[in-house]
Amino acid sequence: MTNNEIKPQPGNDGSAVPGQKSAFTSPLLISALVITGAIAIWGLIDAGGLAAGAAKLVHVQFISRGWFIMLAASFMLIVSIWLALSRYGRIRLGQDDDEPEFSTISWLTMLFAAGMGVGLLFWGSAEPLTHFDLIKNYEESGAAAGQALFVTNFHWGLHAWAIYALTGLVIAYFGFRRGCPSLIGSPILDTFGRNRVTNLVGWLSNLLAIVAIAIGVGGSIAMGVFQVKDGIDTLLNLSGTGLGLTTVVFFVLCVSYFPALVVDLSTGMAKLSNTAMAVAAGLMIFILLAGPTHYLMGGITEAIGNYFGSVVGHGFRTFTFMDEHVGNWFQSWTLTYMVWWIAWAPFVGVFIARISKGRTIREFLLGVILGPTVFSMLWFGVFGGAGFHAVLQEASGIMDVVRNNVSAVTFFMLESYPLPLLTISLVIVAAFLFIVTSVVSAAFVLGMFSSEGDLNPSVKIKLSWGVILAALGYVMILSGNIGAIKSIIALGSLPFVFVVLILVVCLLKTLKKEFEE
Repeated sequence: MTNNEIKPQPGNDGSAVPGQKSAFTSPLLISALVITGAIAIWGLIDAGGLAAGAAKLVHVQFISRGWFIMLAASFMLIVSIWLALSRYGRIRLGQDDDEPEFSTISWLTMLFAAGMGVGLLFWGSAEPLTHFDLIKNYEESGAAAGQALFVTNFHWGLHAWAIYALTGLVIAYFGFRRGCPSLIGSPILDTFGRNRVTNLVGWLSNLLAIVAIAIGVGGSIAMGVFQVKDGIDTLLNLSGTGLGLTTVVFFVLCVSYFPALVVDLSTGMAKLSNTAMAVAAGLMIFILLAGPTHYLMGGITEAIGNYFGSVVGHGFRTFTFMDEHVGNWFQSWTLTYMVWWIAWAPFVGVFIARISKGRTIREFLLGVILGPTVFSMLWFGVFGGAGFHAVLQEASGIMDVVRNNVSAVTFFMLESYPLPLLTISLVIVAAFLFIVTSVVSAAFVLGMFSSEGDLNPSVKIKLSWGVILAALGYVMILSGNIGAIKSIIALGSLPFVFVVLILVVCLLKTLKKEFEE
């Protein structure tokens, strides 16, 4: 759910060399294309069957292993905090005399951009109100609103960014300090040596990372297309456009990003990404100033206290003793988010690592975890708070929109603010730009991972992944609803939970060894 912009760079340590055989003979690339292609074909033939099958399998896995997912996410947050505060925090990501490439301000800005994608545009008001719709059955409305905002911040806060940060730290440490290729399996081979078992585990880790990224990006494409389509409906006062307009938006998206896979438009893509980020930040400030500012700031202040006072304990909650409705909600939201972040971790991790060479582990972890978390809390405090004001103070019909068409919630809310045509248009543009830049960057990362760490994957490989991502995105669209999309993403992400934990073990073991030498 990000808009990371990765600029390919030639080099060694896993990059292609002259005379290297075609990557299309790589078993990893062939296996990854076959698996993701098969999922796409299944979905195109029987989208309902794919969605139903994914939902059933994910439900079984969440019931049996939900506790493990929460332990894993909390473990990664605790390890991140410990590393930042420990003696290892002084270790530099690179050689001891390396200096950061970017200033701290520029670096933090890019981190905000990494975390600010179509997901926040989509869920800004919709997610807090969706949680509120359930929690108000158990608590009075005011307390339910506060709890709903807390849960939303939990989903997008420290745990999510600890998963990203620790994965990115592994890639940066083994890449810049140990000279390993930019592959998920490289730390396993570097730590435990090469043998039949480690070669297999490393290869499977690379494959699972590719599958998780591809399916995760496909889901983000679908969410973005849904939001752009509903924005156009609102802007032009259309109704009943259905799959027709959705397909048109999807086609325009494909036409927009395929040229960027053929030529190096990295600078242009970065500008588009920064533009989308600026638009989103501008919208947040506009809502804060044009809306009930005192109400929103009061809610943000309260949310900060609630979050930092309860976030660690909530990371261990599994809602085991609650009723079925709460249990299903926990699976559909909290568990799905945790595995969703894990699915995106290799993708986001590569981006974070590439911009963080020369920083210490302490700087890296504190910046990556705290900066985007604070921004996300401000974002949901403004958009979620505006939604709660509409429900609790204005008695608007926004809850009907939440229940019937969640992708239209942001536009419904903006219609009650000044300059609705302008703000709705800006959301459409920002959402579209976020999707384009995300897909282009994802095609590059997938090309790099599937061609043995080649830092400049061929155009053919990037185009192949562009086609696969488009097919997966359209499959998600055909599945028809956000719940189905979340189930398919979760199914693709679950196996990678174990890979991330192995990578953390590799990092801790190698850090200890470095200090002992």
